[in-house]
Amino acid sequence: MVGVVALSLPVQSAYATGTAVDLGTSASYSVLGGQSVTNTGSSVLAGDLGVSPGTSITGFPPGTVLGDTHTTDAHASQAQSDLGIAYNSAASQASDASISDDLGGSTLLAGVYTASSSIGVTGTLTLDAEGDPDAVFIFQIGSTLITAPNSTISLLNGAQSCNVFWQVASSATLDTNTQFVGTIMALTSITANNGTTVDGRALARNGSVTLDTNTFTNSVCEDTPPTGTPTDTPTDTPTDTPT
Repeated sequence: MVGVVALSLPVQSAYATGTAVDLGTSASYSVLGGQSVTNTGSSVLAGDLGVSPGTSITGFPPGTVLGDTHTTDAHASQAQSDLGIAYNSAASQASDASISDDLGGSTLLAGVYTASSSIGVTGTLTLDAEGDPDAVFIFQIGSTLITAPNSTISLLNGAQSCNVFWQVASSATLDTNTQFVGTIMALTSITANNGTTVDGRALARNGSVTLDTNTFTNSVCEDTPPTGTPTDTPTDTPTDTPT
C-alpha cells in the first residue's frame, strides 16, 4: 500500500537552499563499508571498493571491481573520514519540506526533504530538475530507507544522479530489481538485493554493505555547456588589385 507524501511546503516550485555535498575521497567509491562488504553473484562496481575500520571484503570474485580495492588502508580510512564530514554536511542543511511514508508515485523538485522517521519507495519516484543540470536533491531520513521490489528513481528534465544525496540515520535496503539513483550515506548498513542497479554509491559509515548481483555505475556530473554571446568571425576587406 502506497503511503501519502506529507509536505509542509508546496512543491510547485523548486527550493533554493540545497547545495551539493562534497564527498571528498569517498566520491571515488561505488561501495564503502564500515565493518564489512559481502557480495553474492556477479556484481559489477564501476568505482572503488573499500572497508574501514573493518577488515572483511568477500565475494570478489565472482564480483568485479573496475576501480581499486582498499581494505583497511590509508585510502579507505580517509574515505571514511570524508564520508563522516559529508554525512554531517547533508544532515545539517536547512530543510525545505517534510516528507513521510512512501514516496512512490511522487514528483519532487530540487530541494532538501526531511523525514523524521522511515521512508519507503514503492513504484516510481521522479526527481524533476526543471531544466537545471545543477539542481540538487537531498533527503534527510531519520530512520530507515526501504524500496519495494521493482521500484525506480527516475530523473527528469536534466536531473543528474551526482546531485542526489540520501542521508540515512539508520540503514538502507534496496529490494529486488530496484533501479536506484544517488549517493546513499547510511549511518549503519546498506543492503542491495538481487538485481538492483545503482547509479551512484552505497557508503556505510559504521556497519556493512551487502550486495547480490548488483550493478553500480559512476555518478559523475556532466559539465554544463558554457554560454556566451557569439562573436562574428572577422572577414578581410577586399582590396583592389593594382593594374
